[in-house]
Amino acid sequence: MQNLYETVKKAQNVVQVEAVRVQKELAAAEFDGYCTDELIKATLSGNQQPVRLEITEAAMELGAEKLSLLVTEAYKEAHLKSVQAMKERMNNLAQSLGMPPGMSDGLK
Repeated sequence: MQNLYETVKKAQNVVQVEAVRVQKELAAAEFDGYCTDELIKATLSGNQQPVRLEITEAAMELGAEKLSLLVTEAYKEAHLKSVQAMKERMNNLAQSLGMPPGMSDGLK
């Protein structure tokens, strides 16, 4: 029984260490999203934190309402890329820990 306890404890430590590593990777990663015609570029980290927003002069000339729509479009694309990367890394982590495919789907 003691061996089982030690094995479970070691597995928990491995999971914690690997999860922290993945979180650090995601925090350091950047994902760019663009609107139509690439007039706006939104950049988010791998944990969906806004990093920067770049707006071209041409976008500024379109007016506030259109500019707002373009910013939203770029942000959504960056967010989608960031979330996809997070899911991929969590799936890779789960597989490396021997979990069956699909078991990490709840790690969103």
